[in-house]
Amino acid sequence: MTSAPPPLSLRRPAIAAALLPLLLLAVPCGRADSPPTTRFYSFDLVHEYPHDQNAFTEGLLYGGNDTLFESTGLYNQSSVRKVDLQTGKVLVQEQMDGDIFGEGLTLLGNKLFQLTWMNDIGFIYDRHNFSERESFTHKMKDGWGLATDGEVLFGTDGTSTLYQLDPKSLEVMKMVTVRYHGNEVLNLNELEYVNGEVWANVYLAALVGFWQYSD
Repeated sequence: MTSAPPPLSLRRPAIAAALLPLLLLAVPCGRADSPPTTRFYSFDLVHEYPHDQNAFTEGLLYGGNDTLFESTGLYNQSSVRKVDLQTGKVLVQEQMDGDIFGEGLTLLGNKLFQLTWMNDIGFIYDRHNFSERESFTHKMKDGWGLATDGEVLFGTDGTSTLYQLDPKSLEVMKMVTVRYHGNEVLNLNELEYVNGEVWANVYLAALVGFWQYSD
């Protein structure tokens, strides 16, 4: 996500961050003048699941029936996978071209949407047949995180901007600059949509922010 991929230890802050309390910033998205409230949360580790240690995970989501959908990165290693949650076994895998670096992944209906790093393109897969793939271009500055509320797509590009994308045309419908105490929150990365809120981890920080998204 810079001129060269950062080391593995930097590109995978999630495991280290999981050992720390999470700082969650509750900010009404698009309302920079509203005073944010800061809440500290802790969590309990309730279970661990096996996972391919060589997979450079960039996008991950639950696919139902004890399966995961996963996007992996790195040049010559990027792929889209269907994984057994309980065993970590890769059930289905579609390898990407060597010059493609896989990024964020989300599922809308029966379509998996995947972003890639540094080339303004993405891919759409049939969730039941990864070989059925379409490509698209987008107008974000880069492709980092991706999520959906079931109707539109939300994307990040490593800046402070949260994008709303039309899932049919992939055109940008709306752009919001995320701020905290008036300052831009840079390095917005992986996204999740949870009960009307957009959650994002901040790259290279043990920090997760969530914003109440309004149209």
